[in-house]
Amino acid sequence: MQKAIYIYLLLFTVSFGVYAQDFTNTSKKEIKGSVKGKEKHTPIPNVSVSTNTGEYTVTNSFGQFKIKVALGDEITFSSPEIETVFYIVKSYESIDVLVEGYLQEPVNKRTASSWQSRENTHEILLDSAEKYKANDIAKSVEFITQSIASLGKRANKQELAKSLSLLGEVYQKHNQTDLAISSYLDALAADKTSKTTLLLGKAYVLNKQYKKAITILEPLITIKTLVPFQRVALYETLGDSYKGLGNVNQSVSFYEEGLVVANKNQITPKLADLNSKIADAYSSDNRLVEAEGFYSNSLKLSEKEAPQRSIQEKEKVADFYNKKNNYEEEIQLRKESLGELDVVGKVKAKEGSGQSAADSITSQRINYKIAKAYVAQKKYEEAIPYLEKSIVEANIEDDLVVQKDATRKLSEVYKYKGDFSKALETYQEYVKVVDTLYVRKEQEISQAARFNRELAAKQSRIAGLEQERELSQSKYDLASTEQQLYQVNNKRQKWVIYSLIIGLMLTALAAFFFYRSNQQQKIANNLLALRSLRTQMNPHFIFNALNSVNNYISKNDERSANRYLSDFSTLMRAVLENSEEDFISLTKELELLELYVKLEHSRFPDKFDYTITIDEKIHIASFQIPPMLLQPYIENAIWHGLRYKEEKGFLKIDIKYITNEVIHITILDNGIGRKKSAELKTQNQKKQKSKGMGNIKKRIAILNQMHKDKVDVFISNLEEDGTGTKVQFTLKKE
Repeated sequence: MQKAIYIYLLLFTVSFGVYAQDFTNTSKKEIKGSVKGKEKHTPIPNVSVSTNTGEYTVTNSFGQFKIKVALGDEITFSSPEIETVFYIVKSYESIDVLVEGYLQEPVNKRTASSWQSRENTHEILLDSAEKYKANDIAKSVEFITQSIASLGKRANKQELAKSLSLLGEVYQKHNQTDLAISSYLDALAADKTSKTTLLLGKAYVLNKQYKKAITILEPLITIKTLVPFQRVALYETLGDSYKGLGNVNQSVSFYEEGLVVANKNQITPKLADLNSKIADAYSSDNRLVEAEGFYSNSLKLSEKEAPQRSIQEKEKVADFYNKKNNYEEEIQLRKESLGELDVVGKVKAKEGSGQSAADSITSQRINYKIAKAYVAQKKYEEAIPYLEKSIVEANIEDDLVVQKDATRKLSEVYKYKGDFSKALETYQEYVKVVDTLYVRKEQEISQAARFNRELAAKQSRIAGLEQERELSQSKYDLASTEQQLYQVNNKRQKWVIYSLIIGLMLTALAAFFFYRSNQQQKIANNLLALRSLRTQMNPHFIFNALNSVNNYISKNDERSANRYLSDFSTLMRAVLENSEEDFISLTKELELLELYVKLEHSRFPDKFDYTITIDEKIHIASFQIPPMLLQPYIENAIWHGLRYKEEKGFLKIDIKYITNEVIHITILDNGIGRKKSAELKTQNQKKQKSKGMGNIKKRIAILNQMHKDKVDVFISNLEEDGTGTKVQFTLKKE
């Protein structure tokens, strides 16, 4: 209920605050004014006009403004183009602020000139970033950062999107795919274009986020304004996405759609690319016959393109033949590549072709692959010259990766030939190259870490500029709409007060029901816990009783077993009837205990005698007790105390009157005591006892929580020497 009171007070405070604000607003009046240059009274637009009480607006293109003020308020006029002016309101008459030193250039001409200059600077910076995009990522990112800064706080969204999109292309060019995706998303947020969407889809594919690529690209299929090259790129990227998901048929379908558009519009470079990608898709699905047909097409088409493209396709098809173990065709294609490569020089892997950007097509690499094909055919003599040439060329080009692989392969070839001395000598050279490569890699990792730190700093600066721009835009939008919202807000405040009063009443009512429901749930949880603990106690009791029956049967004492089973069935019927009850009368509990003690005494007649005494002052039927609460303590007294006593002991259950509301139930035995009993137990017995007593303690704790200390238990030694046990229950009526 306290929670409900706190909520009530909070809502009352808020309501009062809103009312007070509404009252304060009624004491303000709207005044008009203007801000002009002192020399020629030139209107000054976009001047921020704010009061010390939180009112805010900006001047329009004529330098005019309206604002609500009270007498004594301080108005601040600020703008980058003027010196800040402060004014104290002494009356509600119009205010004319004259600013000294304001530039006299006409607003429209000055604004247009400034905008044109800003636009030209932005384009120049983007051109510079484009120039360094492929070779110097740091310079390119720096120029893009400057281009964003040149746009100012109120940046044109289209120009901002151009900068962010180019930033994504730079990151993508240098395999920083996550940063590229982030930049494309920012660009789309500023200005959504098909070009940027296509770039984002391609970045998702490179980052293996195929489902996201499909989600953003499929809506472009219905756009009719896409130029043919963009449509081909769309189908190609969708094909890449479905290929990445393993859906070869859908992938080929999109590639073929792209082929149709490329053929129709004579986009010849894409014909070879799409045929090659269809072949890749079939090859990935192990449909090698279809793949070989399309690779044949891509080879013919690539020969009509630049020599570099022809070499790239020959190497890809050669890799396909290697996969088919068709080494002769592979070697022939690679030798043709070598001849063409002598003319054009090193060929970079084509972006998006499936190869790493760092994996250049070089003479040393092709020679190494030719040698590997010969080795696969066990033509070691033919392989050796190509391996040696690959090693020499790699050494000249400082290509440690190829040099390492070729040197190791050459060592293996000498080993296969049985020339172990050369094999060892070559392997030692291989170890030297590996050591050098390891050092190189460490340096590269260090440089990469430093580069990433620099890149993160630049990215942080770009993010800061974007946040500053968004903040400025938000402030401007807020000022332009505040005047319109004020009228509506004034009316709404009255409705808010009424709504708060109704809401206050509903909240108080809900808080009351929530509190009541919480208490009911708490009680239900406790009852469920008690029931669970009772269900754990019943099997424990039944198991011990059945052990007694088993003891009679093992002694072939059929008569005693029958008599015991008869009494036991009576006891079990009563226990099961009471097992679903949370409380039973003390009368029933004592009847059950007397029957239980009788059963145990029939089993151990030479171990103990027992008495049950009840104070005559006690009205037993008026007291309630949880079922099976006393039995475990009596069971412990018999099984762990009296059973091990050498001479005959006694068990006493005494119920004593304290008051009309409180009684004491005492269980006494003069057994061997708890300490000696614990020493005689096995580990399993200790575990079982601990579980039984633990359940009793939990039941008592829950009962006391629900019924305010209804039951209290105190266990002590009966004698000073540790023998005997006394368990005393304090049972309260309520």
